[in-house]
Amino acid sequence: MPGRRPDGRARSTRRPLGRLRGWGGVAAMAVACGLTASLTLLPLAHGGRGDSGPPEVTGPGVGTGVHVKADSCENPEASLRPSGADGPSIDAIKARGKLVVGVDQNSFRWGYRNPDKRVIEGFDIDLAKAIAKDILGSEEHIIFRAIPTNQRIAALESGKVDLVVRTMTINCKRIQQVAFSTAYFQAGQQVLAPKGPGITGYDSSLNGKRVCTAEGSTAYEALEKNPFGAVFQDEHDGTKDDKDLLTVPNQLDCLARLQLGEVDAVVTDNALAAGQAAQDPAVELKGEPFTTEYYGVAAKLGNDDLVRRVNQILVQYRQGAWTKAYDKWLKADLPGISGPPAPKYK
Repeated sequence: MPGRRPDGRARSTRRPLGRLRGWGGVAAMAVACGLTASLTLLPLAHGGRGDSGPPEVTGPGVGTGVHVKADSCENPEASLRPSGADGPSIDAIKARGKLVVGVDQNSFRWGYRNPDKRVIEGFDIDLAKAIAKDILGSEEHIIFRAIPTNQRIAALESGKVDLVVRTMTINCKRIQQVAFSTAYFQAGQQVLAPKGPGITGYDSSLNGKRVCTAEGSTAYEALEKNPFGAVFQDEHDGTKDDKDLLTVPNQLDCLARLQLGEVDAVVTDNALAAGQAAQDPAVELKGEPFTTEYYGVAAKLGNDDLVRRVNQILVQYRQGAWTKAYDKWLKADLPGISGPPAPKYK
């Protein structure tokens, strides 16, 4: 590694916490050397060039779901009832002939570039392909756009993508900004740290420790409420002078920081952390999950026909394809999950 970062700042002289093993460690080091590269929307070569975003659009399934009061934030994961009917959003996608989906390319097992196959794959990618196949007749009719954690909502609002399938937690704040499908996965926030004594979980053992989170993540919001004395905010956070050391654009950047010894721990979804622990045997999950969170497919507010269609697809997806994807991508690192969460409808 060179002695200075790409932005000209001196590189830390602290030794990595553990040797970077396997391609996952190499990938994390690559992220550390080029964090700023993830700040723009990158079209991924699959099913089309993806050099232009979709035009902005506005706008009765089977299966058992829990019914809750409409617009109740006691149940933010409650979504619109499923439907296979077309509408303005679906019509625009069909006219274009491509579904444009915002995804991650750095989260092992969820959405990541396989360096051997040179394709993007994972649990979220399988779901995105299933949506494209249902709407357009083929999973090949899809364009993946790699988006950082902190640009998921902006990508939908600007019309860069039709959907975001990127381990995105449904919560009361976000349902005011985007429209979610029913939940397709249950996760929880947890601490990732080097193996050994010291940090024991989301507790007072974080006092004085440098903790990394992704900007715009529920992990960051949790630390805002109760940091346990941890240092988790950069000086000039959220401004042009933000150094992106403790709060970073992409969650995987935190693993790179941890491996380089620049932070002491990471707080993130346990589903993502389990994949990172699989990449680097020097780190492990600490304590227990301290939240219950649900991932949903996100669409632009007002695109109700698209949300209903995704919910219709999820009705079928839960009946077999979900388990197949879980067994393939997640079971080895995140065992013990019997199935997807039950859908809730407004």
